Amino acid sequence: MLSATAASEQIFSSDKAEFRLETVAQNLEHPWSLAFLPDGSMLVTEREGRLRIIRDGSLVDEPVSGLPELVVSGQGGLLDVILDPDFETNQILFLSYAHKVSREGMTTRVARAKLDGNRLADVEVIFEALPRGTTGRHFAGRMEFDRDGNLYVAVGDRGEMNRAQATDDDAGGVHRLTTDGEPAPGNPFTDDPTVNDTFFTYGNRNIQGMTIHPETGEIWSHEHGPRGGDEINIIRAGNNYGWPDVTYGIDYSGVPITDKTTMEGVTDPLHYWDPSIAPSGMAFYTGDQFPEWQGDLFVGALKMRKLVRLSIENEDVKEEEDLLEDLGERIRDVRMGPDGVLWLLTDHSDGKVYRIVPAE
Repeated sequence: MLSATAASEQIFSSDKAEFRLETVAQNLEHPWSLAFLPDGSMLVTEREGRLRIIRDGSLVDEPVSGLPELVVSGQGGLLDVILDPDFETNQILFLSYAHKVSREGMTTRVARAKLDGNRLADVEVIFEALPRGTTGRHFAGRMEFDRDGNLYVAVGDRGEMNRAQATDDDAGGVHRLTTDGEPAPGNPFTDDPTVNDTFFTYGNRNIQGMTIHPETGEIWSHEHGPRGGDEINIIRAGNNYGWPDVTYGIDYSGVPITDKTTMEGVTDPLHYWDPSIAPSGMAFYTGDQFPEWQGDLFVGALKMRKLVRLSIENEDVKEEEDLLEDLGERIRDVRMGPDGVLWLLTDHSDGKVYRIVPAE
């Protein structure tokens, strides 16, 4: 594994560009998500339960205070942070995180809060996935806004696969909310009493990347399969993405989960990986620093410790390239920055924030 200094000095090559990594911050404990503030600062979540600010190129020592009550357990903790579309005027942000009640277990929550300097004010829980579960797995937690200002929240199957097909159970799907936490107008199941009104899709195992397509405005996601079967999907109203009835993966024990990779009524993935790469974070490149990458989709990988570049035409993957394999870091998040370059978070007890900048 390269040190932060060595990584900043090494030139990395792709088929289309040469680049290097610039270390912006380090000594973060399992950073999970990154958000860019209008003043040029950044917010970074640490899974261990801290929200940090990077200001003037330096990590502020004191974490943001006033976070909602949360639990750090297994894959759970403080997860995603996303700014309200009107953040510049209202300073409102949203956090996803794991929460525990002693008798009932753990779940995924979303809270809305106002960023007031170095503290959160007016913290309010707007979504809670029910029922709770006892495992520390598959909280999901990725969020994204569409162009109408609706908030998409991914909830994993919580390590209990059959919950993803139970539509009276919030696990295993994507929920579309207003910023007040109400079911978004036009949600596909509001007239069906057997499906919770916030559901937008179901049959999702554990979504760890979500982003908006810069041209179509559709929400794209990827999710972890078991052993094999990591998927990229376009999140469309009412779709069933099949888990666990269909999958390209098998159980961790080696036992088949199903013999089906497709079936009627289930949406096939746009792309899948077998063996698994454990994707995390995703972003379309829309900047001007790497014109050769314009429109490409970038996906981080935890298990395979790399960054994947996908060239896409319409909804077909035409090219796939592995980057940063020599770095040896688990890539947790990938973001398109307002400065025209990609930003990365590494999942480690000494996690880092990197910028991908042109080699010259």
